[in-house]
Amino acid sequence: MMKLVIPTWQDRVSPVLDVAGSVLLVDLSAGLPGVREQHALHHTGPWPRGRELADLGADTVICAAVSRPLETVLSSLGLRVIAGVCGPLDPIVEAFVEGRLDDRAFRLPGCRGHRGHACSRRRQRGGRRWM
Repeated sequence: MMKLVIPTWQDRVSPVLDVAGSVLLVDLSAGLPGVREQHALHHTGPWPRGRELADLGADTVICAAVSRPLETVLSSLGLRVIAGVCGPLDPIVEAFVEGRLDDRAFRLPGCRGHRGHACSRRRQRGGRRWM
């Protein structure tokens, strides 16, 4: 069974998972378009928010940005996190199913891709890296 959680804002991926007010839960076990349910989020902080997302029964989280502490919690709870994704929800779900989520059309501006922590490797003035 494949279930996705995507933080939402105005039918698009919410800019930051840590402060999103709601998520779309998509159950893809029967294929596209999947059974979709909107869920309000009530908890803040990495552990409470991570547990709340894990309790939805999802195995993958697709988001634009996520703090490293929340990403660590989600990973420790067994959820796969795909960050650096932006755009409207329906095309993102379709791209995920078809293995096209790395297409430029879904990349958060400034991201080089969704693998590794490419989006978190930004440069400060002077060219030094910070994490």
